[in-house]
Amino acid sequence: MPSTPWIFICPSSRGIGNALTRHVLRCTARLPTSIPILATTRHVDPGAAKAALLRDIFPMSSSSVLTSSTQSSSSSKGNLQRLPNKQKQQQQQQKRQREELSKRLFVVRCDVTDESTVASAAEEARRLFPGDTHHLHLACVLPGVLLNPEKSPAQVDADAALQSFRVNAVGQMLVAKHFFGFLPRRATAMPAGYEWDDEVDEEEDDDEDGYDGGEGEDDDEGLGEEEEEEDEAEEEVRGKPKEEAAPAALRLPQHATWLSMSARVGSTTDNRSGGWFSYRASKAAVNSITRSLDVQLRARAGDNAMAVAYHPGTVKTDLSRDFWGGVPEERLFSPEYAAERLVDVWLWKGHAILALLQSL
Repeated sequence: MPSTPWIFICPSSRGIGNALTRHVLRCTARLPTSIPILATTRHVDPGAAKAALLRDIFPMSSSSVLTSSTQSSSSSKGNLQRLPNKQKQQQQQQKRQREELSKRLFVVRCDVTDESTVASAAEEARRLFPGDTHHLHLACVLPGVLLNPEKSPAQVDADAALQSFRVNAVGQMLVAKHFFGFLPRRATAMPAGYEWDDEVDEEEDDDEDGYDGGEGEDDDEGLGEEEEEEDEAEEEVRGKPKEEAAPAALRLPQHATWLSMSARVGSTTDNRSGGWFSYRASKAAVNSITRSLDVQLRARAGDNAMAVAYHPGTVKTDLSRDFWGGVPEERLFSPEYAAERLVDVWLWKGHAILALLQSL
């Protein structure tokens, strides 16, 4: 019998992690088979974090919004009379949808700088998803901080540098230590690729819920104004409309993916402007860790799993806030847009994703 897949996102309370969890919830709702999602938060009350993730997850359609001109138009009296019923029906439908999403969203406390919480989160995952019937199909490990963007070695602060490594690199290793075993092995009976329609996922541009205070949960990778020309992929305009075409069926990848959040500044061969010593070094460590994880997966899982290091571009979150002014608007991505692109990459062919990792 095929193994049942589940998804892991750490952390999920703010930035890319928040947008990604919401986006994946909506996308997987269109699958014929329900896929549970385990998301993490540093918040002491995971229930509050879960409520924030589900809040307004389905935006009201434009047809339910009245403009002043519509209200004053005598020709729309019939529509005005029917509108309350339509709104009520839509609200009831969205309530049912949220209830369905709530059943397959599990939120646990996890702080990557506190191994005991990582171990507890893994224990809960083991209870929810027994290894003999389930496997981890997508893990997005996203923690990151930018504490001290040094311009010269004289500005290096030992405590800030150590904290950068503790969150950005050691945090990744601790999550792998406790969650890597959930990934499939060679003998795992992988399910056939699930399909859903590639409908446009219209999400409101909400402010981040921000339930997790502190920089340890800021899961965005800002490049800053000191970086030179961005790669071609980042030149795609944020929110650019998709080409009009008939909805296409997207197939969930049959292989599992362990995705580590990296940054372009972590590349040693692409370092053309220097600076940012501690952040660059910590992200270079993420690339090295991810490569080692992938080598191990190749040995134990074959084609059933892979590990990749992912660079999202400059995303408009707290981590990169001080550098927004130096980034062209078309290259400063919203968390929602970054989440959509990440899922697009996940749905890409496996050998193409591997090429990204092998080029690091």
